Amino acid sequence: MRALISVYDKNGLADFARVLAELGVEIVASGGTAAFLQEHGIECRPVEELTDVPELLGGRVKTLHPRIHAGILARRDRDDDLAALAEHEIEPFDLVVVNLYPFHREPGVELIDIGGPAMLRGAAKNFEHVAAVCSPDDYPDVLSELRATRAISAPTRARLAAKAFAHTSAYDAAVTAWLEGEEQLRGRLVLVLEKELDLAYGENPHQQAAYFRLESAAQQHLLSRVEQLHGRDLSFINLYDLAAARTLLAELGEEPTCVIVKHANPCGVAVAETIERAYELAYAGDPLSAFGMVIVLNRPVPLELGDSLAERFIDVLYAPSYDDGALDALRRKPATRILAGPALERDAALDLKRVPGGFLAQQPDRNLERRGDMEVACGTLDDEEWRELEFAWTVCKHVTSNAIVIAKGRRAIGIGAGQQSRVDAVRLAVEKARERGHDLDGAVLASDAFFPFPDGPQLALDAGVRAVVQPGGSKRDAEVTAAVEAAGAAMVLTHHRHFRH
Repeated sequence: MRALISVYDKNGLADFARVLAELGVEIVASGGTAAFLQEHGIECRPVEELTDVPELLGGRVKTLHPRIHAGILARRDRDDDLAALAEHEIEPFDLVVVNLYPFHREPGVELIDIGGPAMLRGAAKNFEHVAAVCSPDDYPDVLSELRATRAISAPTRARLAAKAFAHTSAYDAAVTAWLEGEEQLRGRLVLVLEKELDLAYGENPHQQAAYFRLESAAQQHLLSRVEQLHGRDLSFINLYDLAAARTLLAELGEEPTCVIVKHANPCGVAVAETIERAYELAYAGDPLSAFGMVIVLNRPVPLELGDSLAERFIDVLYAPSYDDGALDALRRKPATRILAGPALERDAALDLKRVPGGFLAQQPDRNLERRGDMEVACGTLDDEEWRELEFAWTVCKHVTSNAIVIAKGRRAIGIGAGQQSRVDAVRLAVEKARERGHDLDGAVLASDAFFPFPDGPQLALDAGVRAVVQPGGSKRDAEVTAAVEAAGAAMVLTHHRHFRH
């Protein structure tokens, strides 16, 4: 049996190759791999001994030779293939061990591999006769079969071939993404997804699910540097809600902040002088909806807050860290999923939404208008009222359309989400605020898109709202402005909408 080895990732390679040699496998290795094996006392033949040609062009040409590729691609059940090998004195390979540079981490022209993918694809194509190994994770299974039978089984070769083609596909996709840069909407969209985690279940318990991360050097993935300290396995909805909560948290600034989410919509949001107060205000915003919540905090959890949180039914709790006493209190609830980690960086990847037969792709909604970007349509605002409007506008961007957020004291007191009618969204936000015992007098309102008629704002103005922020752009903007002005309130136009579906 002969093995051809040419790898970037040398984890476990010395032990793997040593066992191959002990089993009588002849090893042929290229360049740096041959040097590595020789340093570890493992006998191997350098590729140039087979090709009679040294490395050329600064290493660009090493394995691109018929003695290599004919040895990989020869079909052992074809007399003509075997005759060709004999005529040219070429010996076949039974095992090809190749893995490629992680191009997405440090891309560059000289790191675009040619020979590696060619060898790996050739071995995978000829899987009926050759085993293509592209990951150190597969070394134990390969050695186990070789020890037992001195061969690699057909099912294992087929599995390894599929994995090899996935490996080369991911590599090519990384090169494509680097060459295209920001022009990913220009032509063919190539995604590289690596499974990060098996999930407890999908949207419903009868659906299997997993979390796949998008490989990219430009961003962290959702669970990057996140540690689960306690609780049940994460589910599909847990991660979906966690993403929504962390994304909103990242846009609310550096002050102590608490975000509570249910079904990907915020139901409690507050910024305060301490993290304890931020949680208290956020939870009080809508305690009914917060049952079974996903809650994220941007400060460590002290003992007193841990005790308070332990009294609630929490599905997922996320914070930078936890005091020992707080963690002990929270662990009294066996099901609560307790996570620790940093804030999620802003997503730089395309926003994809699945539709039958394909995906809709768009650039992420990175914009968030602030005071200097907005136009005062009527009324006057002091600095505190501007802060309130900016807070409400930030939260509103993260609510499902049609979206209405009523805020007071930099906390959400009424949220109308996902309504087909904007008037109904206002009505829902007002009713929820009243039902939860909140005083709307002097509150502010944000709408993710323009009001087509004055009836929506009028509901809020009648309830006590005294400032409105909305994109504007309706044919009836003048009528809406007149209604707000007649109520003695102020209105600000952002000139940008933020639909979220």
